[in-house]
Amino acid sequence: MHALRNVSLKIERGEVVSIMGPSGSGKSTLMNMLGCLDRPTSGEYYLDDSLVSNLTDDQLAEIRNQKVGFVFQNFNLLSRSSALINVELPLRYAGIQEGRRERAAEALKSVGLGDRINHRPTELSGGEQQRVALARAIINNPSIIMADEPTGNLDSKSGAEIIKLLLDMNKKIGTTLIIVTHDPKIASMTQRMINLYDGKIKK
Repeated sequence: MHALRNVSLKIERGEVVSIMGPSGSGKSTLMNMLGCLDRPTSGEYYLDDSLVSNLTDDQLAEIRNQKVGFVFQNFNLLSRSSALINVELPLRYAGIQEGRRERAAEALKSVGLGDRINHRPTELSGGEQQRVALARAIINNPSIIMADEPTGNLDSKSGAEIIKLLLDMNKKIGTTLIIVTHDPKIASMTQRMINLYDGKIKK
């Protein structure tokens, strides 16, 4: 049983795309492929005109750190660390020392959390935690942001604020935005919808 079958698609630089489909349709698998978390068992994947489907795990990790920012439904924050330290993590992994704290503080300020940098996730609301996750995703100025059900654990007001932040980022700096969602309202705000069903793109 293949999670994806005969999937062929092209996402342009700076495009805003939503991936939709029922549970088990292959949405998360497709996102993992596009975000270089997994490799396809067959076929080819090009990112910025470079073939990445045959890279080693270490090479894929480097690509992810340099080019892809992830925003997950469950935030994936370190509960005992401050917002600032959580946002610094990609810079730490990249071996960046100089200006790391300042860049993290600026990223938090850009998502409206300039006054919450020393708060731990348990001291923040769900919407604020997702903003920390978003700041962490953009800290390395990625060319792509992958958002997997980014509003799934948020109330409607907080969810709308997160989507607005993502769309504003696309408008301001041209970040390619790929959103996995079950919400037709969110999907309608993207430029293109990719519908998956049983591992195939539904025309």
